[in-house]
Amino acid sequence: MNGKQLKNSILQWAIQGKLVPQDPNDEPASVLLERIREEKARLVKEKKIKKDKNESIIYRGEDNSYYEKFLATGEVKCIDEEIPFEIPSSWEWERWGNISQSIQYGYNAPALENGDIRMVRISDIQANKVLWENVPFCLINASEIETYLLKVNDILFARTGGTVGKSFLVEEVPVKAIYAGYLIRTRYSSLLCPYYMKAFMESQLYWEQLKNGTIATAQPNCNGKTLGKMLLPIPPINEQERIVEKLRNVSFLIERYGKSQDSLNQLNEQVTEQLKKSILQEAIQGRLVPQIAEEGTSQELLEQIRQEKQILVKKGKLKKSALHDSVIFKGDDNKYYEQIDKETKEITEDILFDLPDKWQWCRIGAIFMHNNGKQLNKGNSKGKLMKYITTSNLYWDGFVLDNLKEMPFEKNEIDRCMAVKGDLLVCEGGDIGRSCIWNYDFPIMLQNHIHKLRPYIPLCTKFFYYIFNLYNLAGLIGGKGIGIQGFSSKALHNTLVPLPPLKEQYRIVTQIEKLFEQLR
Repeated sequence: MNGKQLKNSILQWAIQGKLVPQDPNDEPASVLLERIREEKARLVKEKKIKKDKNESIIYRGEDNSYYEKFLATGEVKCIDEEIPFEIPSSWEWERWGNISQSIQYGYNAPALENGDIRMVRISDIQANKVLWENVPFCLINASEIETYLLKVNDILFARTGGTVGKSFLVEEVPVKAIYAGYLIRTRYSSLLCPYYMKAFMESQLYWEQLKNGTIATAQPNCNGKTLGKMLLPIPPINEQERIVEKLRNVSFLIERYGKSQDSLNQLNEQVTEQLKKSILQEAIQGRLVPQIAEEGTSQELLEQIRQEKQILVKKGKLKKSALHDSVIFKGDDNKYYEQIDKETKEITEDILFDLPDKWQWCRIGAIFMHNNGKQLNKGNSKGKLMKYITTSNLYWDGFVLDNLKEMPFEKNEIDRCMAVKGDLLVCEGGDIGRSCIWNYDFPIMLQNHIHKLRPYIPLCTKFFYYIFNLYNLAGLIGGKGIGIQGFSSKALHNTLVPLPPLKEQYRIVTQIEKLFEQLR
């Protein structure tokens, strides 16, 4: 449970009558609401507020059901389905509109450096405070100022945008001010505790009702009718004050708990990432699972790859130069060497760690066919229109394939630029080395900043995916060995990776995923 969840739970206890004990000597909320109705009727008679055409009384019938009587028409209807939970017998359910003296939209005017009066906007309210030094002026007719004037204990309510529903209790008005059009001011009976009202507007019950009344558009918005129809539980006034006092007493504890929980969550995430990194490091160094003699050696795999390449060269599907792969070995002097044809050079500095005897260091290009996609809109526009992905579609944990674009591919480009199920795709830009395996049953075309790795013979491509994943976590992209320095086709082609025997590759991946699942 984080700080926000704890606060929500405490607010829920508060509005259900479970945060503080009830006092049988308290005047019941029914008497309080009757006084509010009398006060409201007097203000209407004095023409200080408008008559509410939707005014109603909510009561519990002899059958234990809840009913709402509309005063203008006399209509009575059962509202049991709207009542979210039981409340103490001294409490009452009420509509926000019945206790409101006004629900008033703000004033629409341009913000100015100088003007008739200050105008508070949504952006001027931060962390439950008005940043009065930032509040601009506006021009308004003097006759309209009283309608929009802010007073202490008013509650402002954001009616649109990303902060829709967020509320603010006006505790001070150091300068004469009105409020802007994207806000709604709700002014309610002075017989109620303003801090209890604000607490309700932070509760889950408030947000659920707001969500149900929010208009789902590109810019979500909510209106005064939604607020007026909201049900809220009303305790006796003395209990409202006890609830508020209790909330104040625990607020600093909630804040301290929230900060501690956030720190713990952050630490857990860091530990989890470090554990994942350690697991992958053990995996690619051959220490995660035991070696089994009967599973053969990586040398045998490399020989199978060499034979496959020879077949592809004979069929004209591969250039003869692909046969000139390097052979990496450890000399009697414990140094690493690389032999290409008759040339041999020392590469000890490029080797990150030693491998088990049956493993082998090799270049990516020696074990994978390597191509990248097509440059956007380059070449013959009369080619076949085909959908393609870019680096923005490729993530570590999958692909986002919404709204794919098309471009023409000529016949001789299709095979080179097409990914099929099982291909390992590697990003060139942005998060360098970001990789994912194309696991869909349909092919897809690639844009040129995505590199396609397809093994010459069946290999466990997930093992090599985890290699890229590890060195992204370790922040070693751009370093030596497995790192991809100045990422390019050539750099990826020459990247050094460890090659285990095939069956061990699969056992390693199974163990990685088992351990990762336990970390979740």
